[in-house]
Amino acid sequence: MTLSFSEECSRELSLVCDSDGTILQLDKRAERILGVQVGSELRACMVAGSEDKLKTMLSEARNTPLRNWELALLAFGKPATLSFCARAAEPHKLELHALVLPDNYGETVEHLSSTMSQMLGLHREISRQKKELETKTHELLKTNRELDESNRGVLSLHAELADKAESLRHSAEVRGRVVANVSHEFRTPLHTILGLSRLLLDASDGPLTDEQQKQIRFIRSSAEELSALVNDMLDLSKAESGKMLLRVNPFGLHDMISSLRGQLRPLVPLAPNGTDVELVFEEPSTDATLETDQGKVAQVLRNLVSNALKFTERGEVRVSVGVEGDTAHFAVSDTGIGIGAADYAHIFEEFGQVDSPLQAKVKGTGLGLPLSRKLAELLGGTLQVESELGKGSTFRLSIPACHPEAHEIKQLEARPLDPEKAPVLVVEDDRKTIFIYEKYLANAGFQVVPARNIDHARNLLRQLRPAAIVLDIMLDGETSWNFLAEVKRDPRTHEIPVLVVTVTNKEQKARALGADEFWLKPVDQDRLLRKLRALSRPGSSAKVLVIDDDDRARYLMRKYLEKEPYSLLEAATGPEGITCAREQRPDVILLDFLLRDMTAFDVLDDLKGDPRTRGIPVVIITSHMLDATERQRLAAETEVILSKASLSRELAIHRIRDALQKAGVSKWSTPGVEH
Repeated sequence: MTLSFSEECSRELSLVCDSDGTILQLDKRAERILGVQVGSELRACMVAGSEDKLKTMLSEARNTPLRNWELALLAFGKPATLSFCARAAEPHKLELHALVLPDNYGETVEHLSSTMSQMLGLHREISRQKKELETKTHELLKTNRELDESNRGVLSLHAELADKAESLRHSAEVRGRVVANVSHEFRTPLHTILGLSRLLLDASDGPLTDEQQKQIRFIRSSAEELSALVNDMLDLSKAESGKMLLRVNPFGLHDMISSLRGQLRPLVPLAPNGTDVELVFEEPSTDATLETDQGKVAQVLRNLVSNALKFTERGEVRVSVGVEGDTAHFAVSDTGIGIGAADYAHIFEEFGQVDSPLQAKVKGTGLGLPLSRKLAELLGGTLQVESELGKGSTFRLSIPACHPEAHEIKQLEARPLDPEKAPVLVVEDDRKTIFIYEKYLANAGFQVVPARNIDHARNLLRQLRPAAIVLDIMLDGETSWNFLAEVKRDPRTHEIPVLVVTVTNKEQKARALGADEFWLKPVDQDRLLRKLRALSRPGSSAKVLVIDDDDRARYLMRKYLEKEPYSLLEAATGPEGITCAREQRPDVILLDFLLRDMTAFDVLDDLKGDPRTRGIPVVIITSHMLDATERQRLAAETEVILSKASLSRELAIHRIRDALQKAGVSKWSTPGVEH
């Protein structure tokens, strides 16, 4: 029988022997591997010293089947370990099956045993850390409750300050002023302590004893630690609550690195062995321009460099930067004590610190890295660490070269006007609020046109005629009161409805300057949409108001328009028509010149004097013979003058469509562009 390739390479073998170990039958693999034939003694293949174990196996196999019985035999002429299975086939005959084990079998078993022991140790360590984590979670929950109580106190203080807002000069939004005030209250006494301690150490009022100097240094170092803690806590609280504002502006990498170099060089410490730790700033290969919050980027890098200098006793701290595609990469590397991989997540937890002799010396708040990661996320990026104990650390900050909010704002600003949607000019400096308006209005027939400052808003008003203006009074570095007054004073824009949505309760002033609506932030979506739809109703069927004291004339107009997509409103008197116009806000008004109680001039005066109705186009329909003065005045204040004698269904519909189209162009199109 010829063996196949797989059988030839197999290390499995089978044989039959008698109870004394004489081979009675064997397969080709056994013959090849052991080098024996029928009639050979199995003990002749045994490694010296293993004969007794073979004899024991043959003896026990006569009574019970055996498995995994290991014997040392000569395989291919070399000592090897075989795993045997044996059973009695017939009286005085034993059937044996064996597998030649690999040469490193013993080492493998020992390695597996060691691995299992390590896994059990790791399991115990995980259980221990789980208990510690549960304890820390409980502590964090307790701390969170305390912070929540503090937050309620801050909100209470915010409410009190809001009540006194009339007596304060607003330079920023109320929330920003509250945070600044709280920050000031914490920092002022700390700065006083630091200043006075410096004066004492400088011996301005006389020398101090060595013990007094030591005490003053302790006071100063404690105040510095508390000041750092207060600053980090305030920043972290704002970042977590979403109240931290971004100031996205373009800046060059070279300028930022140069500024950081000047700020951070004084922080370089003197190492214990007397050699300086070198702080190296690598120059960017290209002077790329980033558009993000330069202050936040610099704050993260300052935290990373400060940490690196604290935990580096000798060697260098290196800052490098590069731009790949749309991403900017910053790296801060040091040759300090390093961080174990198991502590990577821990160092980014609030108050998380790694126990080490150097940690006990430098003392830290444990807030710098958590705050830095929060700022990185706020910038749309990530902060990662690579480290090895005793060999230093590298922290990598990766952020978009153009902040996502700035990119989205650019897309909104560059988006062409959709003729099917009514543009709404949103004058707002907070990007998140602009995106909220976009989300509210995008699917409701409106298009947001953002302006983040007054100059930009003025420029946009020269280019388009919005259906409405949503205006925030408190902008970054300026207020928009003058802009509101300009819009309502300018004949070209005074008919545009202005909705003031802000944080400061100045409704009386806003109304006095011409605001059509006033709301405090945050504005409700349904409320905003209802108001905008009442002002412009994009995409809806037009409302036509007929003001005529002749029942037959109103009936005739109903018949003219009954199959057209118009909603018809009727009024038999001038006052009734004015009231209906204010409440229903029709898209066009058909007005008889002579009414029983007043003329068209009286109705027009009331309509034009009310901001709610002054923009509604009016078509005069009359049988009165107008003189030149009357016709000239009506032509200036209305869309067209029609004679009842020549009025037909086609003419009425055509003139209504003209008025609606003209009103639509005056609201939603670019000035000077003919449609």
